[in-house]
Amino acid sequence: MTRPCFVVIDREFPGSISTRKLVLETAKFNVLTAYSGHEALDMLGRFPAVDGIVIDSNIEDVSPQELVQSLKGMAAKVPVIMICSPLDSHGEADFRVNSFQPAELLETIRAIRPRESKEIIKREEELNQEGKRKA
Repeated sequence: MTRPCFVVIDREFPGSISTRKLVLETAKFNVLTAYSGHEALDMLGRFPAVDGIVIDSNIEDVSPQELVQSLKGMAAKVPVIMICSPLDSHGEADFRVNSFQPAELLETIRAIRPRESKEIIKREEELNQEGKRKA
């Protein structure tokens, strides 16, 4: 099974881990984390075969619109998910997710790679069943 890989572009806070990264990793997706727009562009240059990009609309070094345009210039077919408040408008992104809805983010990610997502869920269920039989 090949696990989809997503780039998460999130603001860096001392001593904390990105909630978005945690949500995706808990769901068994691979995650590359960038803490600025410039770092994300460098990362996509080094790892172009990602399945999607998740952007916090509050990043500070590049405007979200400019970042989406640059990322799309590098990888036009890679879907971009913008995490923003319901009042924000970032029309360049392929998807918009409310910043206070981690379940909505996970649902959107799973919709991008449905076959792989189903395989991951099925494998997780198998492992849970094995654990119950052994207990």
